[in-house]
Amino acid sequence: MKHNHPKIEIMDTTLRDGEQTSGVSFVPHEKLMVARLLLEDLKVDRVEVASARVSDGEFDAVKMICDWAARHNLLPKVEVLGFVDGHTSVDWIRGAGCHVINLLCKGSLKHCTYQLKKTPEEHIENILAVVDYANEMGLEVNVYLEDWSNGMKDSPEYVFQMMDALVHSCIKRFMLPDTLGILNPLQVIEYMRKMLKRYPGTHFDFHAHNDYDLAVSNVLAAVLSGAKGLHTTINGLGERAGNAPLASVQAILKDHFSAITNIDESRLNEVSRVVESYSGIVIPANKPIVGENVFTQVAGVHADGDNKSNLYCNDLLPERFGRKREYALGKNSGKANIRKNLEDLGLELDEASMRKVTERIIELGDKKELVTQEDLPYIVSDVLKHSVMSEKVKLKSYILNLAHGLKPMATLKIEINGKEYEESSSGDGQYDAFVRALRKVYKVTLGRKFPMLTNYAVSIPPGGRTDAFVQTVITWSYDDKVFRTRGLDADQTEAAIKATVKMLNIIESSYENNRSALVNETNV
Repeated sequence: MKHNHPKIEIMDTTLRDGEQTSGVSFVPHEKLMVARLLLEDLKVDRVEVASARVSDGEFDAVKMICDWAARHNLLPKVEVLGFVDGHTSVDWIRGAGCHVINLLCKGSLKHCTYQLKKTPEEHIENILAVVDYANEMGLEVNVYLEDWSNGMKDSPEYVFQMMDALVHSCIKRFMLPDTLGILNPLQVIEYMRKMLKRYPGTHFDFHAHNDYDLAVSNVLAAVLSGAKGLHTTINGLGERAGNAPLASVQAILKDHFSAITNIDESRLNEVSRVVESYSGIVIPANKPIVGENVFTQVAGVHADGDNKSNLYCNDLLPERFGRKREYALGKNSGKANIRKNLEDLGLELDEASMRKVTERIIELGDKKELVTQEDLPYIVSDVLKHSVMSEKVKLKSYILNLAHGLKPMATLKIEINGKEYEESSSGDGQYDAFVRALRKVYKVTLGRKFPMLTNYAVSIPPGGRTDAFVQTVITWSYDDKVFRTRGLDADQTEAAIKATVKMLNIIESSYENNRSALVNETNV
């Protein structure tokens, strides 16, 4: 049986169309970093990095990217959106060092008539003039048929008139946008097949928008119909409801169509997080492939099934995407989830102890408290009344001062392995002052590393009560490992301090283990 494995070209437009997300603006060095990640790490085939004539800052960003790409033999993969404006866009793009223009043309009669106020013949003449000039200047030309989806619905004769006039020119790719996200997969199949039947051998890209939440489905319909290229963005960024997200498109192309791309799946999560940070657009926890929760099993029966021949696993293995499967702890956990987390920590409990720990976690889950893997040793210790994880670090006392016109101050006394230390510091806030004082103890007095705080999240139960518990979840980086600790208290600063003391006990155990291993190695 003959298998068809289509080779699909991926053009990522996070830095152009993705930047049209409301509130998103990348500075030049961020654009360069994302372009490098897309081309070098993810290995997309092409990147669209900007629109011509936007600003001086945009020109600097394109120039920076093109200078870097030229040094790494990647310049042909960098593209910029240009306009049918005589020589202006071509000169702007060429001046920035880019060699590819994606020329924005009108793909529907309405756009041509009411926006440009030109006849199709006039628009075609203007397009060919820009194409000829770009060719003279040494630029490769791709063409967008803007609003192509409405063009095929309302004025297909116009679309064919445009294509008939342009298809024999030096244009390399014709890019077909569903500009307003109006199509469904059946329409994509119908219109794409009409284009390919009339213009066989032509390279067509499909560019989806997600207004009806059909971007990914429409992208796959385009592939099924013979499209050779797809446009995506990281995390689905884009105007209005966004574009087709690269991670989802890649997974479905590979698993459902056996399509071949150059994408390195193992880097998708890392790049997604960088773009999340730069854009300020938070990834929903349940977003496929890159969401925080999508590889987390909650129901205990699922963890039990994973222990028995991976009964609840599919082809979306987290390791493909540089991630790992996790088992949530809460009222639905059951013993299987808890046992999985304990195994990761190297802890073993008998059945009676497991039952007690499970009951406590269910109790916490009923109160809607978040239970993390890092909490488990403390829960075990509390429930079983013995020191499964000894408390090597104890906060003996502290004072936090806040006065108008003065920087907050913190003074603390802390016990580490039986020895007490005192330190004071000022900071930009009460918690910052507290952490600075701690850092002095560890870095100055003890001469040791102190973890880096990489994320700080606060959640408050709904209802508007001023005495509601505050949950503070802090993410730390230490010895190339990332972990989270949680504190719960009616006071936000106190909750953060509790999370910090948990972190100190975790790193103290790690420090003691590493020191013991070093002593043993030296003795050998």
